[in-house]
Amino acid sequence: MRHNKKFNHLGRTSSHRKATLANMAASLVIHKRIKTTTAKAKALRMYVEPLITKSKEDSTHSRRVVFSYLKDKDAVTELFRVVAPAVGNRPGGYTRILKTGFRLGDAADMCFIELVDFNETYREGAVKASGAGKTRTRRSGGAAKASGAAEVASAQTESAAVATEGGEATKPAVKKAPAKAAAKKPVVKAKPVSAKTSGSKAAAGRSMASKKG
Repeated sequence: MRHNKKFNHLGRTSSHRKATLANMAASLVIHKRIKTTTAKAKALRMYVEPLITKSKEDSTHSRRVVFSYLKDKDAVTELFRVVAPAVGNRPGGYTRILKTGFRLGDAADMCFIELVDFNETYREGAVKASGAGKTRTRRSGGAAKASGAAEVASAQTESAAVATEGGEATKPAVKKAPAKAAAKKPVVKAKPVSAKTSGSKAAAGRSMASKKG
């Protein structure tokens, strides 16, 4: 029984497994990100991270040791010239595994494995998060507001002084309140005169005229 045996043979012989991991490690160093199965990525992480740690000391011995594992001159040059300076201050954990789902056909668990310091998207997000995480106290906020108000007041004073030196200070235009509309008087409509009333008034006028005559 395989009790306490966590070593993953990847279904290969020892020589085949070493060749596979050497090729994958060289590809990861050159391209900074590769796509593979999760089982291979975990095995590759254990294989390549000690080599990155070894590359922090740029010496002939270190280069020969790394070359014995990678077996690729271009990958060794890239590792010591580009990768090592970028991860110089990181104490391990140089790679990141991002799962992408399952492969069609055999449903193998797929993922990306990449070098942490060469992913610009994650680095920008970390910088923004670190900037947003800063907390401000009441005093700091009040001081900022007071300084802003003082700057505005000083700017207004300077502008008023400049206007006075050039001539009379221009008074700010005061908006006049709109005049209230004059109250309209109610219009009284004349009542219509009926025909009977007009006839009686005419007869009374005639009688008065005949008396005077």
